[in-house]
Amino acid sequence: MESLLIRPDAVDFSTIPQVPEGTCVAPLQRPAHLGEDWLEPQQRVYTAEEHGIWDDLFAQQMDVLPGRAASSFIAGLKRLDLGRGGVPDFGALSEELQPITGWSVVPVPMLIPDHVFFYHLANRRFPAGNFIRTRAQFDYISEPDVFHDVFGHVPMLTDPIYADYMQEYGRAGWKALAYNRLKALSALYWYTVEFGLIREAEGIRAYGAGILSGPLEAKFSVEGQSPNRVHLEVDRVMRTDYVISDMQPTYFVIDSFEELYRKTVERNFDDLYRGLNPGFTYSNQAVLGGDKVYHLGSQEYANRGGQGSGAKPV
Repeated sequence: MESLLIRPDAVDFSTIPQVPEGTCVAPLQRPAHLGEDWLEPQQRVYTAEEHGIWDDLFAQQMDVLPGRAASSFIAGLKRLDLGRGGVPDFGALSEELQPITGWSVVPVPMLIPDHVFFYHLANRRFPAGNFIRTRAQFDYISEPDVFHDVFGHVPMLTDPIYADYMQEYGRAGWKALAYNRLKALSALYWYTVEFGLIREAEGIRAYGAGILSGPLEAKFSVEGQSPNRVHLEVDRVMRTDYVISDMQPTYFVIDSFEELYRKTVERNFDDLYRGLNPGFTYSNQAVLGGDKVYHLGSQEYANRGGQGSGAKPV
């Protein structure tokens, strides 16, 4: 566990980490009414239309996810009863999560800076967007909203090992800041927490929130002929570029959350970061000689230009 930290004996996870001079971070402007932790004083009150959007999004996903979503996600969804009607109350949700894995859900207005995000994860708080998309954005929204954050992420926090992985990821942020390697650590988050796949007895299933909160990628990621499906190796993933506004050309697969936790927590990140270039080494379509490949994708969707070209996900 200590291998993820810059100085295990000196790290205080109860305070927001400082961003070292020269470290590249997103230039986000903090709203004037918020403190340094970026937390809203309370969750907003949603309109009847906004609650209706949540319900319709929930129904849409429940038509798509059976047989495609990881069993841990489906179990968490049922345990938290996220389909009880309307946008869930974060306070009530936290009261249910706390005795299960010690996590809580806290409201933020928008995307928050990496170092603040790390701070909350390290203390078992998941920052969730305080707003919900409009009907015009129903199937895709560029910035994560309450549906993506709560429906997509929170059910997985009922799995004890995955919940521990999320906390360790937050703690790993201190070291990434010190080495100025946020892009590499972000790639790990992207290919696991957002777009990860897992092998189960019935086949490959999705556990990443970016897949589970949208209708197209749930099918594309586990059934599509275009994308690669490759076994996850931490060093490889952290050197691999990713797509932000379209479906992934490559997905990385784990055998279990125990494997994911072990491969990350036991990896000496000091050695890894010292050997990393500032940019990515591998393209998001690459298949390497040492990869364990479950499906070699045709890359037809990406090569046709993806979403922007009107290409059909296949």
